[in-house]
Amino acid sequence: MQPLLKQNFFELFRLSPGYLIDVSELASRYRELQQVVHPDRFANASEQERRLSMQAAAHVNEAFQTLKSPLLRARYLLELQGVAVDQPLTMPADFLMEQIDLREQLQALPAQADALLALMRLRDDLEQRIRDLQQAFAAMIAVGDYDAMQALLIFNKMQFLYRLQDEVDSQEEQLSG
Repeated sequence: MQPLLKQNFFELFRLSPGYLIDVSELASRYRELQQVVHPDRFANASEQERRLSMQAAAHVNEAFQTLKSPLLRARYLLELQGVAVDQPLTMPADFLMEQIDLREQLQALPAQADALLALMRLRDDLEQRIRDLQQAFAAMIAVGDYDAMQALLIFNKMQFLYRLQDEVDSQEEQLSG
């Protein structure tokens, strides 16, 4: 149990560190690990073994949630390389202007006659932008020796777009409800 707690998330799931991963392999390995560390298996064990089991199960769950999420996985990869992801970063003016424009589009949606159609177009646009950033991030990480600030910039752009995508989802619920 102890060795599991010392492994990074990629080691834990026997995956090569990288942005692009096989999510079905991740899920399969997660189920295997859960069978090994689940606290129910240690109900009759010593207090220390039960505690270690709970810690290992929590570690496995955190690792799974992190690697399953493209945004959290990107953050984790940067952190593994020692990049401080919460450091202030000046975003390019053109990107910020695009964000303002996208938010204005989202705010104007409810007043449009074809609001749901416009919302779907906006969602498609955001999804494409996110895919483009993910591909750029994956290519950069795959190289291994990359500019950490450039990778952080791409990560921050992804964060902006994911937040906006959440707002699109909320707007869709309001329009559909």
